Amino acid sequence: MRRYAKDPDAIARLTPEQFRITQQSGTERPFTGQYDKFTGAGLYVDIVSGEPLFASTDKFDSGSGWPSFTRPVEAAHITEHTDASHGMTRTEVRSTHGDSHLGHVFPDGPHDRGGLRYCINSAALRFVPASALEAEGYGDYLPLFKEGAE
Repeated sequence: MRRYAKDPDAIARLTPEQFRITQQSGTERPFTGQYDKFTGAGLYVDIVSGEPLFASTDKFDSGSGWPSFTRPVEAAHITEHTDASHGMTRTEVRSTHGDSHLGHVFPDGPHDRGGLRYCINSAALRFVPASALEAEGYGDYLPLFKEGAE
């Protein structure tokens, strides 16, 4: 079984923006992230630890300016924390093993898909195309992208 951890080498390779977001709990400006309008089939993983976070099959256009997902691909890879910054109370989501700040979860997602909206910073993610899942060690997730998969 693949192990995920906060990787100092991966942290050293982060751009200043990726570091600010994942390590200092920053936020991208809306509509600026590379995955906001991106529609490729595949898996979004933590840029620091590589742990699988979200599948493109659960991505939707929320119009918020950030990539939005209805659920994590593995609930065990996401932790939730109370965030009382900026004069409001929100639920922050972080990667479990990488402890990267990812974004926030809100209860205003599509009702027919569970009602949640995981609003995630593109800079916290690395996209692995479905065609590369096996080669990159994520072959267990291939069935998510087969025709007819839920």
